[in-house]
Amino acid sequence: MSEPSPHLQADSVWELVCRRAAATPGALLVVDERRRRMTFAEFRDSVERVAAGLAARGVGRGTVVSWQLPSWIETIVLFAALSRLGAVQNPLIMMLREPEVEFICRQAGSRLLIVPESFRRFEHGAMAHSLAARLPGLEVLTTGAGLPEADPAALPPEPQGPEARWLFYTSGTTAAAKGAKHTDEGLLAAARTFCTAIEPTPDDRIAALAPLAHVGGVLHVLAALMAGSALIINDVFEPAASAELLRDEGVTLGGSGVPFLQGFLREQRARPRERLFPSMRAFLIGGAPRHESLHYETRDRLGGAGISSGYGLTECPFLSWGRPDDGDHEHATADGQPGPETRVRIVRADGTRADAGEIGELWVRAPQLTVGYVDSGLDKAAFDAEGFFRTGDLASLDGRGYLTITGRLKDVIIRNMENVSAREVEDHLLAVPGLADATVIGLPDPDTGERVCAVVVPVDPASPPELGEICAHLRARGLNTRRLPVQLEILAELPRNAMGKVVKTALRERFLESAGRA
Repeated sequence: MSEPSPHLQADSVWELVCRRAAATPGALLVVDERRRRMTFAEFRDSVERVAAGLAARGVGRGTVVSWQLPSWIETIVLFAALSRLGAVQNPLIMMLREPEVEFICRQAGSRLLIVPESFRRFEHGAMAHSLAARLPGLEVLTTGAGLPEADPAALPPEPQGPEARWLFYTSGTTAAAKGAKHTDEGLLAAARTFCTAIEPTPDDRIAALAPLAHVGGVLHVLAALMAGSALIINDVFEPAASAELLRDEGVTLGGSGVPFLQGFLREQRARPRERLFPSMRAFLIGGAPRHESLHYETRDRLGGAGISSGYGLTECPFLSWGRPDDGDHEHATADGQPGPETRVRIVRADGTRADAGEIGELWVRAPQLTVGYVDSGLDKAAFDAEGFFRTGDLASLDGRGYLTITGRLKDVIIRNMENVSAREVEDHLLAVPGLADATVIGLPDPDTGERVCAVVVPVDPASPPELGEICAHLRARGLNTRRLPVQLEILAELPRNAMGKVVKTALRERFLESAGRA
């Protein structure tokens, strides 16, 4: 095992690419599901050629470029090439379809939309050309023949200055998507938070299974460039095939969310006599509720330290991360400690500061915080006079500085004038035997205002649980009777966005429609 190298520092993404290629040119940056590999030096050279090819098409400083591409090596090259040119880039996750893409491209003022011709039986190219016919000035580039390349000798110097060159749109699980503006400096600060906590080294092989178009996907690449680690990516998650890829490539840091972890645990249970990932030192997750038992099963079955959880949001990514050497209690229940230079406040409903361990709304001010929304009219309500961002998440901060996310401010069910935290009920529900997945939503009720509805996926679809059976388990776990679900819905799977978050708006709409038909 080699000694950990210092994490590189840089003021821009392109500077970081160049510094890493100079430091460890022959080391591996990325390997994909087809076992294609690219070193740091090959990456730098490819980025320059693609930047020159894009420049020949008129892309330069300030050009707004939207791209919707799978987690391909070419995608990493593209976003670094756009950074080299000083373009304003707008990554779009693959699940977005024409209405959402049109809204975003129109609001962002996109001048170029880059898509695959098709992917997973969806014609992205046809969609893009349809949009271009309605959006004046929008051009389309499909990647069927690869990314454009040219001689980099004619490239101008890298544009300088702390400009907002990244537009990331929120997942839109509970409201319309909002575009958050970020600078290179902000994203690099977020990646430093990851590196400070997780301490990746050149020996690490990091599973970057979250979409590269998500801010967390971009940050995994930046962290790998800082640390000299290698990334393992694939464009479609399939538990058995993805597990084989990670095993073959010697994964040491798993990721990148609860749905991925659950898939790997199922694979491991099916192979009790072999350890899937013998080199695993921690499994990195974030973005979804979990029961504390998940950590212990991960530790015992997959190995290493178990779960190391992080927290962030599109507006302030990688706000906190747990450390692999934290204790089991922190791994099981908390979401790490805020990163360097990150200031957090837990605020009560009346605007006063909460005490240590008390739940309130999380406010944050940090180097990686968005510099504002694309729709600037949203800024006033989002920030206070001191520049703290109101996250809308409920959290507590203990006396040692560990942050625990407990739910969403808006994800509260008001039943008989009493607030019921959906996250609290979900934490108990996820521990009920026989459930593969579960969530809780509030539905209108003529007598109580709202009622608690549990939506579950049974392990055995032929033997679904009954409401009384579930409530008995919840009562045995100490859940207050007033918080028990009074409605149960059974599904084959829960609707989730690209980061594994349950799309509760879809569930509410579905069961409101069912109630209307009834």
